[in-house]
Amino acid sequence: MYQTQEATEAPELGNMTTRSCPGCGSSECDAFYETEGVPANSLLLLSSREEAIAVPRGDVVLAFCRACGLVFNAAFDPGLVDQATVNQGSCAHSPVFRSFEDRLADQLIERYALHDKDLLDIGCGRGAFLALLCKLGGNHGIGIDPGDAPDPPLSRLGVDATFRREPFSEHTALGPVDLVYSRMLLEHLADPARFLGLLRRATSLRKDTRLFLQASNFVRTLRHYAFWEIHYQQCCYFSAGTLHRLLRAQGFTIDDIWSDFDGQYLLAGARPATNGTAQSNAREIVETVTDLTWLVIHFAREFREKQAMWREILAEIAQAGNRIAIWGAGAKAVSFLTTLAVGDEVSYVVDLSPSRQGKYVPGTGHPIVALDVMAGTRPDVVIVMNSVFAFEIQELLAKAGCAPTLLIA
Repeated sequence: MYQTQEATEAPELGNMTTRSCPGCGSSECDAFYETEGVPANSLLLLSSREEAIAVPRGDVVLAFCRACGLVFNAAFDPGLVDQATVNQGSCAHSPVFRSFEDRLADQLIERYALHDKDLLDIGCGRGAFLALLCKLGGNHGIGIDPGDAPDPPLSRLGVDATFRREPFSEHTALGPVDLVYSRMLLEHLADPARFLGLLRRATSLRKDTRLFLQASNFVRTLRHYAFWEIHYQQCCYFSAGTLHRLLRAQGFTIDDIWSDFDGQYLLAGARPATNGTAQSNAREIVETVTDLTWLVIHFAREFREKQAMWREILAEIAQAGNRIAIWGAGAKAVSFLTTLAVGDEVSYVVDLSPSRQGKYVPGTGHPIVALDVMAGTRPDVVIVMNSVFAFEIQELLAKAGCAPTLLIA
């Protein structure tokens, strides 16, 4: 459960930005975190170090909206980001992540009685979760995403689901469905309010249609001063409170908001409000704007110290002649390496995904290797970018005959 601060007045921030809030339109927005020249896309698969270093870059200027609490990148340029790659990343090679996906699918099937129902997955990526819901519940699905089509096609996976390679917009042809859902897409959109308005239209085509959303939980980032969870292609950062307020403003009644995956994900169930009156039945405590203001202020005061700590750790380990590797070549590793301007202190990044192995990290050009390659070089220290995978990683290293010191970011 979220804990609220006992405060009656909002504390001071300063550094007013000229960009208005993409959630509520307020101009009362304060910048509190800045970093320049970060890779515009953390998920690019690059075949050479030269390509990796030469990737397009942008600036991050995180701003906090005093009206609704939304955090967003005031320097975001949507032209730098290829939306076709936003949901193409995957942790499918991790048993821990697959277990989460299986559990979530079971929860949604039970929560919304998803048996022989029509589903619409917006931003479905390669369609793995849509296929899972269709298979487990005997459902019929449509996945919409501008990225590459699933391989093999969803129809060959033994499920009743089709894929439409197109962006979701007001021009998207829709039919009535029982569940509209979108996972990890809302935070990548420069205009989340408009997107939710489109979802409101989609959920209104059939009575009792429900909406389900999944997004990263920025409160966790703030509390851990986790600067590595801030990256360019994610232009909006949500808490339970901001997601709650945004949904209500766009005409939804919130059935529930909860968190999962060690608090890293926010999950929300909603439905179109009746008689134009949005309500909330959420059981979890949502943060007030004042609560979020305190968290933002503490983050703004402490994140530089966290960055300095990691620079010192890396320098001391490398100067002692020890080999350092990072586990996981996703957005967290890219942000960690580029924000700290890490060079030869880290030898390489290891990743279980065959599509990433043999490629190079955007921005810094660190090579990405398979587990067996890492086992052959035996690093002394492995930095784990996501704590939820720590025990799984430790087991994999033991099986590979490695016993490095693990540092958890």
